[in-house]
Amino acid sequence: MIYGIGVDMTEISRVTKACAKESFLKKVFSEKEIELYRERPEKLAAGFAAKEAFSKALGTGVRGFSMNEVELMRDDLGKPYYEFRGRAEEIVSSRKLRSFVSVTDEGDLVTVFTVLETE
Repeated sequence: MIYGIGVDMTEISRVTKACAKESFLKKVFSEKEIELYRERPEKLAAGFAAKEAFSKALGTGVRGFSMNEVELMRDDLGKPYYEFRGRAEEIVSSRKLRSFVSVTDEGDLVTVFTVLETE
């Protein structure tokens, strides 16, 4: 059963500019994401949009967890997926949620679509 859906569109250049500030980078992204994507602004922008889309699908906005607890990762074939830590992981686990995410970009825009399912 669908628990919620969320979508977010973000300008890559806006996230790149914001990431020049170390405080923003650490507030929004996990150490793992920073290590993997710091030199790839389009990946950081996708990660930002994914966090926003997740919070919309959850229906709470970014409340009860920190943005850096929601990670956008990719498998060996490049398929995106979420990893959760801390309070975000507790929310996903307690609500028995499964997450699905799709990412696309064109020019200076990245769009992320998220679906959360429950039993």
